[in-house]
Amino acid sequence: MSLRFPTKAALKAGLALSGAAFAFAAPASAQLGPDAAACRSNGQAVLVTVDGFRQRTGNIRVAIYGSDPRQFLARGQTLRKINVPVTGAGPMRICVALPGPGRYAVAVRHDVNGNNARGDWSDGAGFSRNPRISLTNLRPNYNNVAINVGRGVTPVNVVLNYRFGFSIRPVA
Repeated sequence: MSLRFPTKAALKAGLALSGAAFAFAAPASAQLGPDAAACRSNGQAVLVTVDGFRQRTGNIRVAIYGSDPRQFLARGQTLRKINVPVTGAGPMRICVALPGPGRYAVAVRHDVNGNNARGDWSDGAGFSRNPRISLTNLRPNYNNVAINVGRGVTPVNVVLNYRFGFSIRPVA
């Protein structure tokens, strides 16, 4: 019985395939949500990177508001909402498809216990352009969070804020 060893080409091909398998095993940095294909195809979308989690439980909701400042944070006035479970580690990247270029505002809520109840003081929140919020100013001005979105995918970074005693601030 003779032993046959794989050729260099076969070894390289096997390594390339195993590397490809590892490329799909990174859920924390993957684009999440039902609109992820819009970001992968460079469609009209925002790719919201959410960071600064206090806990890795519950759900993240990304809400998109249009160009009318009067509709910002008004109930029932979102253009699009995406809800996804919180991943185990790292920043979360959530893709949200948009109807076209324009002026938008992004609001993110971390529903820590996943109960979908509003006004839960353990929940976190953040906005596009990361304005400072406080107990006396929980709702930032539209002009402080609005972003201009052109064609293709626009990256947006949001740092979550949580209540700490009488202040609201990021974890770090």
